[in-house]
Amino acid sequence: MLTQANMVAHTRNAHDGWAFEPGDQCMVSMPLFHVGGSSYVLFPINDGVPSYMTRDPDGASLAGAILGGANRTFLVPAVLAQVLQAGPDAVKLFGALKTFTYGAAPMPPPLLRAAMEAWPDTDFIQVYGLTEVAGVATQLSPDDHRDAVASGHPERLVSAGRPIPEVTVKIVDPATLEELPTGEHGEIWMRTPQLFRGYLGKPEETAAVITEDGWFRTGDMGKVDADGFVFVQDRLKDMIITGGENVYSPEVERVLAEHPSVMEVAIIGVPDDSWGESVKAVVSLKPDTTATEEELIAFCQESLARFKCPRSVDIIELLPRNPTGKILKRELRRPYWDGRERNVN
Repeated sequence: MLTQANMVAHTRNAHDGWAFEPGDQCMVSMPLFHVGGSSYVLFPINDGVPSYMTRDPDGASLAGAILGGANRTFLVPAVLAQVLQAGPDAVKLFGALKTFTYGAAPMPPPLLRAAMEAWPDTDFIQVYGLTEVAGVATQLSPDDHRDAVASGHPERLVSAGRPIPEVTVKIVDPATLEELPTGEHGEIWMRTPQLFRGYLGKPEETAAVITEDGWFRTGDMGKVDADGFVFVQDRLKDMIITGGENVYSPEVERVLAEHPSVMEVAIIGVPDDSWGESVKAVVSLKPDTTATEEELIAFCQESLARFKCPRSVDIIELLPRNPTGKILKRELRRPYWDGRERNVN
């Protein structure tokens, strides 16, 4: 349950970097049933500029919007990958965008580097947030993107940026509920006037995520570095425990995404009678490329501890996604966990 006060606070707090200027036109291609659309569309309304609405984020719709004058947008990383794969005409057309904001799903580092090289004059903004906080909670600004490359801190490109105004973040041990020091890995908690009232008709679920003193337990795992950059490393429920060792899927996904043949990758945990769970990679390959299971596993072993590397790889044509572009890991897990009492071992 999001209130008008939540949405107004979000529009005010997340405004830096999103401000529209006279003559700008916003392209809204995220569905309005999702905060990626319903919160984003309030920015141009707040600034008094028009929005170009597309029914779907397909190539023809996006091209039509840009040709119609749209020069700022928010899209999921998967769309960016499709544009870069579409050829030089599509890349040139998207060069008309002044701002490209992305979020709602992880951005593979090779894809981000390719996009920044393809559109050097475009401002890139990464956002991280949740429906429960009305949308954006942290932001990696255009200057942060450029500084990460220029200052020798490329790891910041995989961060979620820093908290926006009126959002406070802390990292908490999910077992002891004690706040952890800088750089330690734990659950991400937030406190903000953007915080929702609760889940409709579900007081117990609401009480489980909002503490008595107003902190929201996101269910996301990560850390905050000494400069305040937030790194989102996994969902608490998605962490893979294999042989007593914790494996955080984004770390493995970032490594596999660097393979020249890999277009997209999802890391999941599957049942293993010896280790409880084992790490599985599900990948789709770039057009006209090949890679074997053995090759991809060996590629991971060059950069990761052996227990973090996939023990198996499924190569499929396309990874399943929901309407907002997020990979549906539950769909990838289902065949392996069907018939079991729980989805972890």
